[in-house]
Amino acid sequence: MDKNYTVLVTGGAGFIGSHLVDRLVELGYNVRIIDNLSSGSLDNIKHHYEKKTVEFIRLDLKNREDLMDKLEGVDVVFHLAANPEVRVSTVKPEIHFNENILTTFNLLEGLRQKDIREIVFASSSSVYGEGGDIPISEQGEIKPVSVYGASKAACEMLMHAYSKLYDIRVIVLRYANIIGPRLRHGVLYDLLLKLSKNKHELEVLGDGSQTRSYLHVKDAVDASITAWLKSTREFDVFNVGNFDWITVRDIVSTILNTLKLQDIKVTYKPILHGVGWPGDVKKIILDITKLANLNWKPTFNSREAVESTVKSLVSELSLSF
Repeated sequence: MDKNYTVLVTGGAGFIGSHLVDRLVELGYNVRIIDNLSSGSLDNIKHHYEKKTVEFIRLDLKNREDLMDKLEGVDVVFHLAANPEVRVSTVKPEIHFNENILTTFNLLEGLRQKDIREIVFASSSSVYGEGGDIPISEQGEIKPVSVYGASKAACEMLMHAYSKLYDIRVIVLRYANIIGPRLRHGVLYDLLLKLSKNKHELEVLGDGSQTRSYLHVKDAVDASITAWLKSTREFDVFNVGNFDWITVRDIVSTILNTLKLQDIKVTYKPILHGVGWPGDVKKIILDITKLANLNWKPTFNSREAVESTVKSLVSELSLSF
């Protein structure tokens, strides 16, 4: 791939996006970042401020007219901008329509009009819903049980149509739970904040048996770039997860052990069939064989990724226990 490419990263000041920017800069690409800073932070990219190969633009993708001239000179787009909070869609579903579907449509229209022929899209394992077969491959049924998952599935379908109609190469990445430095949402982050406020009792949403793979963000970024550079298809989909999986109870145990906390009263708060909130999935495990066949493999297993993230977040957030 030509290193003189200009790579646009939407959501590039966010959690995964900022780590992707780090890696693209390290590889020698010119990087343009678009972010409205609704969930991202300039602190995540401040170490790139003085670099001539990095450009930051504060822009909301919901405003299509403002977007158009910012696409000039772009060769490939990594589209990570989205609202990542699954729980939000239970009370304000329009947020995921506006922040995920509308923004993706506007971006695709920009690609069409500016003749940009390549996009890599950050989708989610939530498109599978309860998942059916375990582990689930990329051929699994798309049956989301949250508006967030449905919004990601809708974006995938839009991408497929634009790929076929307008000859745009699309790589779809269905991420498992991605964790690591700069994480500011999700179960692990929430549990650490709760513990920092109450060192005697920890409330956990769900019955603790919810099962997921957890992938360190550096492994997720390497997987994303591997899929982009090595896939030979015009429209391709990859599960991005780990070879193993752990439960929420395992996460709680790992956190407490890593922080050397004892005598903590842990209370589980399940609803429905043991999940933590409406739209939560009890068990989803991804088959990552397709990605592994591109000569990629994670460097951290799920538990190691949790341990590493706990240490990173305690330091970043100056938490005391």
